[in-house]
Amino acid sequence: MRQPHPPHPRALRPLSLARSMAVAAGVTALGLAILGLPSPRPAAAARKGCPAGMASVRGEFCIDRFEASTVELLPGGGKRRHSPFEPVGKLKVKALSRRGVKPQAYISRNQAEAACQNAGKRLCTDEEWVTACKGKRATVFPYGRERERGACNDSGVSSFNRYFGQGGEAPLSAFTWANMNDVRLNQLEGTLAPTGSFRRCKSSFGVHDMVGNLHEWTSAARGTFRGGYYLDSARHGDGCDYKTTAHSTGYHDYSTGFRCCK
Repeated sequence: MRQPHPPHPRALRPLSLARSMAVAAGVTALGLAILGLPSPRPAAAARKGCPAGMASVRGEFCIDRFEASTVELLPGGGKRRHSPFEPVGKLKVKALSRRGVKPQAYISRNQAEAACQNAGKRLCTDEEWVTACKGKRATVFPYGRERERGACNDSGVSSFNRYFGQGGEAPLSAFTWANMNDVRLNQLEGTLAPTGSFRRCKSSFGVHDMVGNLHEWTSAARGTFRGGYYLDSARHGDGCDYKTTAHSTGYHDYSTGFRCCK
């Protein structure tokens, strides 16, 4: 939320939300002191802005800075790491926004939505996603108007051809559900990169890897993912305008990932 300019001393204006919270926190702290009880930490009493791992976009919404990784939530309340190279299936997973880790691929739009909800967030709308990607000046790429080779992870190697093309391009018959979800595909060098590895691939809002690396699902009712992945960020639109609507919300393969908004 943008904070208004401080009022003139003689002007009578209503308190902003942040100032109101600060006043309330001060009154609470004073009351606790009188009772001889410890005061809450200021950061906890008057917290504002986006949660850790998220960036604010014009004060209108928060978005994960990094493509989501996941952790499995166990029935007893525990957690267990989930491999980003394996499909989520029927597991209950929670989305995380962390730098320097391989993000979760092999995930459908519906599974991604549930993972965001388990983190107290939601999938981004199409409009939110594009706005965060293009940045404050609404450029085609997160870093500017023209494509810069090597700025984002969108010129990788084809692990699919490597494993199913017998030395060349894979035939159409190789594009089966099982092959497209083969756990080896994103582990080959030159494919999926850890989050934040491509330093220039960042929008002016501080959001990383929105072009290349993994396709990212949005909340569109018709299955939609954006941004391209490590082999393609131009076939269905350039950079932030890349958009695919060819698959159902239950579809997933080695190229599909996500991030959350709030």
